Amino acid sequence: MKKGLAFSGAALLAAAAWAVLALLDGGGTGTASPSKVTVPATAAIARQDLVDTKTVDGALTYSGERLLTSGAAGTVTWVAAEGTVIRRGHPLLKIDRKPLVLMYGKLPLYRQLEQGVSDGPDVEQLERNLKALGYGDYLTVNESFSYATYLAVRQWQDDVGLQRTGRVDAAQVVFVPAAVRVTAAKVEVGGRTGPGQGVLTVSGIRRLVHVDLNTDYQALARKGAKVSVKLPGGERIAGKITSVGTVAKSAQSGQGQDNGETTVDVDITLNKTPRTKLDQAPVDVELESERHKGVLAVPVEALLALREGGFGVEVVEGSATRIVPVQVGAFGSGKVEISGTGLAEGMKVGVPAP
Repeated sequence: MKKGLAFSGAALLAAAAWAVLALLDGGGTGTASPSKVTVPATAAIARQDLVDTKTVDGALTYSGERLLTSGAAGTVTWVAAEGTVIRRGHPLLKIDRKPLVLMYGKLPLYRQLEQGVSDGPDVEQLERNLKALGYGDYLTVNESFSYATYLAVRQWQDDVGLQRTGRVDAAQVVFVPAAVRVTAAKVEVGGRTGPGQGVLTVSGIRRLVHVDLNTDYQALARKGAKVSVKLPGGERIAGKITSVGTVAKSAQSGQGQDNGETTVDVDITLNKTPRTKLDQAPVDVELESERHKGVLAVPVEALLALREGGFGVEVVEGSATRIVPVQVGAFGSGKVEISGTGLAEGMKVGVPAP
């Protein structure tokens, strides 16, 4: 929070609980004359770092969800189960008992790859996978579909249960950047599928926390900022904000209705792998505001509401007290930053009895 920012209702109520109104002599703005000690308890003015925190709801999930399609037509005879991790060279599902195999790459398989096809990065991408899978003894990885590539494809096809054509198309292979986790099957065994139809929803295997953050708290979500995440079972893991959305969207109620609030997407990378394997598990995320270093701070309960507006503290000096007007700044962990004439670290101020 920036200096001079208004306090929350809870903070004001806490201050009011100690003293509803503190009067300066003559209604002025200076320091009141000393009076006899009447405070029930005291606290020391401390010099410390203050940081405001806000706990928001989030969900533990997986990165990079996407829908995969198949170029094949036929009957689904096998499909990977939800939660399964699929790596390079392994099938995602089978159509008419023929596998749709996952390979790594950023380019989609947008054309049939075979001898005679023009050179391109998609050919190099296929060859790189063939070599990684052990079919590259005589294969040079480049953008040209050579006779060696043709032979490597035929051997691979034979091993995975595909017809040995030496040609590769979208009915046989799906390219994704890395290993995936099956989130949901869009088809079931015995069902029919066709070219271009969605067959599986998958995600990355990296765990992350997603927050639909109310735009009122957007200032607390800075890319690179550290957070603390409380997971199911009480496990607590530190993390870092890695992505903050730039487009606000309408928040939905449990009935799917617009509830009048707006949110932005915030993604958090955890410092270690959580114990729980649950997807979409609810979590609590503690966000931090900008840290104010080395400020004078007192318990929020030490604040007094002044008649002419603003706040003060009751400084205790021996057997006497005086009211000192203060400017308030950062607020966090039950403490508030204060500044004012004559205030110093170690001074005692009045607070309610514990």
